Amino acid sequence: MSIPTVQLSGVKKSFGPVDVLKGVDLVAYPGQVTALVGDNGAGKSTLIKGLAGVQPYDEGEVLFEGHPAKLHTPREASSLGIEVVYQDLALCDNLDIVQNMFLGREEVSQLTLDESSMEYQAALALQSLSVKTVKSVRQKVSSLSGGQRQTVAIARTVLRSAKLVILDEPTAALGVAQTEQVLNLVRRLADQGYAVIMISHNLADVFKVADSIAVLYLGNMVAQLKTKETTYNDVIGYITGIKQQVGE
Repeated sequence: MSIPTVQLSGVKKSFGPVDVLKGVDLVAYPGQVTALVGDNGAGKSTLIKGLAGVQPYDEGEVLFEGHPAKLHTPREASSLGIEVVYQDLALCDNLDIVQNMFLGREEVSQLTLDESSMEYQAALALQSLSVKTVKSVRQKVSSLSGGQRQTVAIARTVLRSAKLVILDEPTAALGVAQTEQVLNLVRRLADQGYAVIMISHNLADVFKVADSIAVLYLGNMVAQLKTKETTYNDVIGYITGIKQQVGE
């Protein structure tokens, strides 16, 4: 197997007297979808915010493509190629797709915005992920469905030369057809060589798209399983703590 895109060893994070992460290990490989699951309060968001440089870990080692990495700020994480698509997507309804995809990273030519270049790159990013549901890259985001918005947010990571894409509940509040659309996009993202970490409460989605499943329970990584070698009931057991309690 190839070198992991990211490997966490013994990472810890506390807030005052509360230990949120208690020595967590996690590995994510290029070309694979790693699902991160766990009940509310398990530490999923804290783990991801550490990878994003938003809330740096207190202890532990982070290897990115086999080399030690410092993730003290979002800028450091982004410079390595770590991009996060949060649940709120961080899109501006009053702007079109191109403007959203280049927000804060606009390209300039002769002191004016290089609209043609940005439009071309936005269209290319959507095309590279085989996105066919968006009619025009000049559509206002306010006119898009939930699935289309998620598509724009994911395609934006491709523009930023991401190597690791972290998706926070990408199918939350989507209908059946839109969920299918987003899951297909997640799979295509991995098939193009990106490492993908997907946080999800929906185990049906997880088993449909993930190559491996990492389970957090009260700040501990209790299992990281190959999807083909585990079952729905096993994962539920790890999420609820039953499998640890009975010693399995």
